[in-house]
Amino acid sequence: MQTLSAPLTDYLKKYFGFNTFKGEQEKVILNLLEGNDTFVIMPTGGGKSLCYQLPSLICGGTAIIVSPLIALMKNQVDAIRGVSTEHGIAHFYNSSLTKTEAKQVKEDVTNGVTKLLYVAPESLTKEENVAFLKSIEISFFAIDEAHCISEWGHDFRPEYRRLRTIIEEIDRVPIIALTATATPKVQEDIQKNLGMTDAKVFKASFNRDNLYYEIRPKKDVKTEIIRYIKQHQGKSGIIYCLSRKKVEEIAELLQVNGINALPYHAGLDSHTRAKHQDMFLMEDADVIVATIAFGMGIDKPDVRFVIHHDIPKSLESYYQETGRAGRDGGEGNCVAFYSYKDIEKLEKFLHGKPVAELEIGLQLIFEMVSYSETAVCRRRQLLHYFGEEYKDSDCEDKGMCDNCKHPKERFEGKDEIKILLECVLGLNEVFKAKYVANFVAGNGSSDIKSFGHDAHELFGHGEGEDKDEKYWDAIIRQCIIEGLIIKEIENYGILKVSEKGKAFIENPTSVMLVKAHDYSDVDDGDVVIQQKGGGAADQNLYNLLKDLRKSIAKKKGLPPYVIFQDPSLEDMATRYPITMEELTNISGVGQGKAEKFGEDFLAVIEQYVEENDIDRPLDMVVKSVVNKSGLKVYVVQSIDRKMPLDDIAKSKGIDLDEVLTEMEHIVQSGTKVNINYYIDEEVDEEDQEEVFEYFMEAESDDIEEALEEFEGAYSEEEMRLLRIKFMSDVAN
Repeated sequence: MQTLSAPLTDYLKKYFGFNTFKGEQEKVILNLLEGNDTFVIMPTGGGKSLCYQLPSLICGGTAIIVSPLIALMKNQVDAIRGVSTEHGIAHFYNSSLTKTEAKQVKEDVTNGVTKLLYVAPESLTKEENVAFLKSIEISFFAIDEAHCISEWGHDFRPEYRRLRTIIEEIDRVPIIALTATATPKVQEDIQKNLGMTDAKVFKASFNRDNLYYEIRPKKDVKTEIIRYIKQHQGKSGIIYCLSRKKVEEIAELLQVNGINALPYHAGLDSHTRAKHQDMFLMEDADVIVATIAFGMGIDKPDVRFVIHHDIPKSLESYYQETGRAGRDGGEGNCVAFYSYKDIEKLEKFLHGKPVAELEIGLQLIFEMVSYSETAVCRRRQLLHYFGEEYKDSDCEDKGMCDNCKHPKERFEGKDEIKILLECVLGLNEVFKAKYVANFVAGNGSSDIKSFGHDAHELFGHGEGEDKDEKYWDAIIRQCIIEGLIIKEIENYGILKVSEKGKAFIENPTSVMLVKAHDYSDVDDGDVVIQQKGGGAADQNLYNLLKDLRKSIAKKKGLPPYVIFQDPSLEDMATRYPITMEELTNISGVGQGKAEKFGEDFLAVIEQYVEENDIDRPLDMVVKSVVNKSGLKVYVVQSIDRKMPLDDIAKSKGIDLDEVLTEMEHIVQSGTKVNINYYIDEEVDEEDQEEVFEYFMEAESDDIEEALEEFEGAYSEEEMRLLRIKFMSDVAN
C-alpha cells in the first residue's frame, strides 16, 4: 500500500498539469495505491492510460505495462517522456530494440530511473526476461487492452492467456486490467483468466454523446469517400480497410485526388509506420488509411472522422475504431460503408477454423449485421450490446445517428415471416439462405430445378411485385436477428426454424420489419461515378444529351450506345464537364472517345451551364489511379503482337474473363484493338457479319439479349469477342 504525502490532485497537477480528474479516474488510482486489484472498463477517450501512468510515477519501483502493440507502446512512452525531464522515465522492451538499446533499458530499470516499462506479452514468455523482472522491484502490473485475453473479445491473443501464471511467477503485486470494450461475457472472462474475480470493477458509460454514427450502402464507395473528405477539408480523419492491398489502393487514390493521406499497416517496415504515425500526429498528413487488423496506437484528440471502407468483423472492433474520433469532446463523425458481400467475405475467413472459434466468429459477425441493418437508434443498439441500457432520447432529439435523423420506413412483416418459416420447414431445414430466398420468391434457378423444388407446393409462395430474392434475403437476415431462424454453424450456413419460430407459426404476432437498403450492389473496382438513385443527374441536360447522341448516331449511321453509353450521359448530367480533361474523367469515356465525339457534347453542356447559372461540382472530378500493373498497356501491346488471349491471361496470372473485361474497357473508352487474328480462328466470317448486323440494329449491346437472339449459337466468350470487335471497328 502506497501512502501519499499530499492530495492526489497535487500529483496530477505536478506531473500532468491538470487540476481535476475525469470520471472515476481518482477512485481507480486510489484503489490501486491501496494495493487492490483493479478492473477498468472505460471507452476510448475516457482517460484509461492516466489510471496507471500517475500511480506508476508516485509508487516506488517500476510498473510493468503489458501492451499488445508496438505502435501503442511508442506513443505512450513518448507521452510520458514529454512530462518528465528524465528520458529513461519510460521505456518499451520488445523485439524491435537493438542489443545496445536493450542493454540501456535494463540499466535504467535496475538503477531505478524507469517508472514505466512497456512489454509485449510475447516478451514476458521468454525465460531471460522473466529472470530479469524477478530481480527488480515492481510496483504493479497493468494489463492494457485486456479484452485480448478473451476468446469472445474482438482481438483475441493466445499469449494473453498465459499472463496470470507468468505474473504469479515473477511477483504477485497488484494488477490493474484496462479495456475500452467489454461485453458482460468478455468482462467475466478477463477477471477469471487473470485470477482477479475479487477486483473492484470501475465501468464508465459507453455512451460517447459527441459521436455521430452512420451506415451507408457500399455504392460508389471511393467517390463517396473523396467527396466526404473534401467536405471536411483540412480535418483529421482515419479510414479503415480490411486488407493491406486496399489500404495502399485507397491511400494512393486519395493522394492522386489532392488529399494529404498516408497508408499504415503491418506490412510496412517499422520505420515507415513510425514516420507515418508521427506525420499524422504532427498534422503533416490529414488522413491515415489503416488496416482494421492492425490496431493503431494513435492518441490524437482531434480526429474528426472515422470512415470504415469495410465493415469490421465485430461490434467491439467497430466501437473501438470509431472511438478514435472526437476524443477531445468535439465533433466526431463515424461513417461505415456496408454491403452484405463484405459480410460473406468475413464469413469465408472463418472457413476451416475449429468449431468453437467458428461459432464465436459467426456470432460476432451476426451482431455486426444486426447493427448495420437496424432501423432503431444505433446508439441504443450499440450500448445494449455492451450491457448498458440507453433510455435518453438525446440521440433522437439531436439526430446523432442516421436512423434518428432519417427514420427508415417500416412495415408489418407478420405474414411474410410466417410464409418464410413455413418454406424453411417445407424444405426440411437443409438449405442455405440464398436457396431459400430464391425458392420463396419463385426463382426457378438451376439448383432448384435439379432438386425438383420448382414443383414443390410452396414454391413461389412469397412471389409478388418487388418481392425478389433480395427482398426475402433481407427478411431472412432480420428473422435471424429476431431469433426466429437459426443459421447453423457446423453445417455452414444451413437455416433451421428455432423453437421461437415454431411458436410464431402457431401464433403469429406483429413484427415490424425494416424496408431494407439494397446492399447487394457493390462498387469495388476502379473509380466509376455512377448515377445515384434519387435523380442526382440533371434530367433536362440528360434529355438534351440523349437527343444530341441520337442525331450524331443518325448522321454517322451508328447505334446510339456506340457513341456514349447511358451511364456516361448520366455522369455528364451530374458533373457538367466543359473541358476535354474533365470529359475523360467521366465514366466510360477515354481519350479516344472524348476526341472523336466529345466536342459537340462539351458545347451543349457549356451552353446549358451558362444559361442555367449552374454551380459545377468541380471537386468531384475524381481521378482514377493509373493501373500499376499496366494491364491495359500490356493487353494492347500483346494484341499488337498477335498473342493468343489465353497466353495473355496466363502471363498475367489471371483468367480469360478478366482479359475480356479489360478489352471491353479499352474499346468502350475509345481505343482501337485489332483481334481479327484471334476471332477469325474462333468464328466464321459470315457468322461475324450476322452478329455485326444485329449489334448495328440493336437498342443496346447487352450480351444476354444477344445470346438469346442467336439461341445458343455462340458461347458467351465468343459473343463478348464479337462485341469487342464491333465496338472497336465501328465506334473507335
